Amino acid sequence: MAKTVVIDPVTRIEGHAKISLFLDDAGEVSDARFHVVEYRGFEKFCEGRPFTEMAGITARICGICPVSHLLAAAKTGDKILAVQVPIAGEKLRRLMNLGQIVQSHALSFFHLSSPDFLLGWDSDPAKRNVFGLIAADPDLARAGIRLRQFGQTVIEKLGARKIHAAWTVPGGVRSPLSTEGRDWIRERLPESIATTQTALRIFKDILDRFQTEIEQFGEFPSLFMSLVAPNGDWEHYGGAIRFKDSAGNIVADGLSEDDYQDYLGEAVESWSYLKFPYYKPLGYPDGIYRVGPLARVNNCDRFGTPLADAELAEFRQRAGAIATSSFLYHHARLLEILACLERIERFMDDPDLLSDRVRAKADINSLEGVGVSEAPRGTLFHHYNVDANGLLEKVNLIIATGQNNLAMNKTVTQIAQHYIHNNDISEGFLNRVEAGIRCFDPCLSCSTHAAGQMPLHVELLRPDGSLIREVYRD
Repeated sequence: MAKTVVIDPVTRIEGHAKISLFLDDAGEVSDARFHVVEYRGFEKFCEGRPFTEMAGITARICGICPVSHLLAAAKTGDKILAVQVPIAGEKLRRLMNLGQIVQSHALSFFHLSSPDFLLGWDSDPAKRNVFGLIAADPDLARAGIRLRQFGQTVIEKLGARKIHAAWTVPGGVRSPLSTEGRDWIRERLPESIATTQTALRIFKDILDRFQTEIEQFGEFPSLFMSLVAPNGDWEHYGGAIRFKDSAGNIVADGLSEDDYQDYLGEAVESWSYLKFPYYKPLGYPDGIYRVGPLARVNNCDRFGTPLADAELAEFRQRAGAIATSSFLYHHARLLEILACLERIERFMDDPDLLSDRVRAKADINSLEGVGVSEAPRGTLFHHYNVDANGLLEKVNLIIATGQNNLAMNKTVTQIAQHYIHNNDISEGFLNRVEAGIRCFDPCLSCSTHAAGQMPLHVELLRPDGSLIREVYRD
């Protein structure tokens, strides 16, 4: 008899979602869907607001990655003002984004995902969390917490707040870095670098035990999209859009965010509030692509910093020139943390960070603007149309998690079909299905612009909808 397994909501992610596993009469998985079931609609209720408020408004979409929206909104405002941001303002924005990537990746790796690696997929779910990790390895857990604190404090030293800092504005930023802030960052850098290197060593040591996960957690061909610097270096703020395929061929390069509608389409499905972006030249759903740490690592020629470049060489030796397993997002996050810390270290001797020339001011010179920045989870687009008074007439936000939507659904299906057989839906198998989603570190509040809670409710249903069994996980 055909059955449906529902994981609702998925745990250890940001936001509220559920996974439906459709079992055929033999108890094998015939299909799987990753549903995003929350909706609030930031794009619509921003209409009529001044575009200058968008950084502060859209940052409230999410408390995990508000900086990403601050930057994308400010860069869109730059286009509407038609100004060139002072060099000090751009460097300060870059510094804040580096801190943002560090804190978000540290949260993802140490708090949300490492309990699976270090405690085991089949361990007691009541202990398979950050508190269980603290009990099992207090030094590593404490180091992960302090690494995230470092990234958050970089944000705070610049914007006076760790979350929703009203600091980036159209034309630049409000204030420079203080000498005290610079000294604090410089003092904490060695510890942060050492923690990241320890995490890399531990993860590489256990990778050999996860060959099945590498092969089954979203191992499939797709395109990869990200910003890349003009010289091919890893980029997180400027540069241009690049697409590569799974064979390492550059499919498109030097693309401008202003033209995103020429190469990105947005499909919708009736069973999810999360849109399904795709690469237009290949159509839907063949134009599946991935964004985020794995895409940035695959697309760049190099990081441009010595420690991260050495790790990148080893990563490519292990995974190949192009890593196609979504499980390796975890490894890519650690590489990016290291690269961010090295770039922060370079900034510490830059006098521009203390300069007062941080903002260009102008009136409205364009009625449309598109801003792009690399959020921790991937490429983020803000597109605004305004009237002559600067009031928003139309808003479109293309979020990284949405751009991974096709890939997340494919990952869930692949994992479920490998692990779930003969109606065997043990807790450990369900955790592996969830873990496939956690590879992408989805931010569902950003993607649908809402907030949710994360207990787990699993239902096994007959074809007529009647309940066979249900399980709750607090």
